[in-house]
Amino acid sequence: MPLIRLEHFNRQDFDLLISWIDSPEFLMQWAGPHFSYPLDVTQLNQYIKGANEENSKVLIYKVVLDKTNETIGHISLNNIDLKNRSARIGKVLLGNQNIRGKGIGQKMVTEVLKVAFDHLSLHRVGLGVFTFNESAIKSYEKAGFVKEGLLRDVRKAGDEYWSLWEMSMLENEWRNM
Repeated sequence: MPLIRLEHFNRQDFDLLISWIDSPEFLMQWAGPHFSYPLDVTQLNQYIKGANEENSKVLIYKVVLDKTNETIGHISLNNIDLKNRSARIGKVLLGNQNIRGKGIGQKMVTEVLKVAFDHLSLHRVGLGVFTFNESAIKSYEKAGFVKEGLLRDVRKAGDEYWSLWEMSMLENEWRNM
């Protein structure tokens, strides 16, 4: 499996991320209701405001392939609550479609979990994933996440409703992996 690293997402990365978001449905799947289509620089400037700073509640990363230094994905750790020792993984995207299905998504999540559990000393990390995104669900389960519950018809996309699995991992589960 190719090795990756996380680097802070910044303005130089905007154009590439925008190029990966090719439809309103894909934007909703990637980011929920946090952005409107088409994704643009103004929205991304707001997104990174206050992120990746000391004691920030949001850490936003681009995912870089070690061998080529190519940016291949995006992931964030948000709702960081140091008092309750919890956070959520969000906006997980493997932008380069040619490398999907090779375990890189799972590796991305594992790298963010290292930040959450090993550096921030969190107790719980959660995430949400739409029920139709079976490859992501399998990847999260392989990374050690557990399904907690189903939020039925939680998002409206066009004429249909999407349901979402809430998943989480606790620090003892991380330590026992």
